[in-house]
Order: sequence, then structure tokens, then C-alpha cells
Amino acid sequence: MAEPHVTLDPQSLTPVERKLRGPLEDQLSSALQAATVKITERYAGESVEQVTAMLLDQAKAGLHPDIAAGFHPDHAQLRHVAEEIVARAR
Repeated sequence: MAEPHVTLDPQSLTPVERKLRGPLEDQLSSALQAATVKITERYAGESVEQVTAMLLDQAKAGLHPDIAAGFHPDHAQLRHVAEEIVARAR
């Protein structure tokens, strides 16, 4: 499975966020990648929707609360990661 990566849309960012875009994308990607590893290791037959929610919760838990509050990844892409976790476990 390819490591998930977060890419922010520069059009949706404030000027300050645009200046921090690279480090912010790195931090979000790192949190999502760590969440993917943890959820994969703990997977115990949950549904794709449950795994999707677990990924988001775990990724947010690895972020500063202010960053976590603004982290709203694309649900379809997060679900795709969850589908891969479920498929690999079968």
C-alpha cells in the first residue's frame, strides 16, 4: 500500500497557511501515515466506514489540537485508504 499523502489546496488557504503549506502538508501526511500503520496493526474485522473513522481519529490524535481542528481530509480518499486496509486483512 502506498503511503497516504496530504496535499492542501492553496486556493483554500489563508496567506499565513500558504507560507506554511509545505511543513503543514508534511505534518498532516506524517500523522495520517502513522495512523495507517497503527490501524493496520490493530485491524480486527471492522467495516470500511469504521476504519475510515478510526483513521481520522488516530491522525487527529497525532496532531496539535489547533491543527487537528482544521484537518478535514477528503472523505473519499480517506475511505480509499480504509478499503486498502480491509482488503489486505482478508
